[in-house]
Amino acid sequence: MPSADNPRRSERSRAAILQATQELIREQPYGKISIEGIAARAQVGKQTIYRWWRSKGTLVVDALHEQNAAGAQEALALPDTGDLADDMRLVLRATVDEFTSPDFEPLFRALSIESLQDPALREQIVERIYRPQFEFVAARFRSAQGAGQIRSDVDLTLAFELFMAPMFYRWQSGAHPLTHEHADAVVDLAMRALAP
Repeated sequence: MPSADNPRRSERSRAAILQATQELIREQPYGKISIEGIAARAQVGKQTIYRWWRSKGTLVVDALHEQNAAGAQEALALPDTGDLADDMRLVLRATVDEFTSPDFEPLFRALSIESLQDPALREQIVERIYRPQFEFVAARFRSAQGAGQIRSDVDLTLAFELFMAPMFYRWQSGAHPLTHEHADAVVDLAMRALAP
């Protein structure tokens, strides 16, 4: 939090750190980004960074969250054409594109691995990324329930996991290719499982 003696300077430093981290994420692989490098780019001391963030991972997640905050609501909202199957095909195909993007995949993989060993980072990812997303998912699935497209008694978290878990599994294991065709097949199976 900002220091009591000079809150404006502290906020400027914090903004510079987040900006430096965002720049380095675009320029370097996650493994080459360091607290020292971020401090040098932001022109602050390492201790200033550690005042707000306990690790590189927690700083990177905050920098990504800050970077996406402006358009977050629009980005998180699920499409609603009135047909949940069509909408989830769009969502899962976009997930395939994101998970296989050379700009996104290495960073997300590195954060995923790090979060397995760091419960605080894992909780931050849940709070900053997954929980806000699920609020929009739940709203879309409730709309589908109201339209009679999925069972009214289904647990919405479990319903969403039927779509997303196979995507994560393929992405993490690398045992089979992650493709749009796979995404479409997942949607068809999940919709059959959730049908009234």
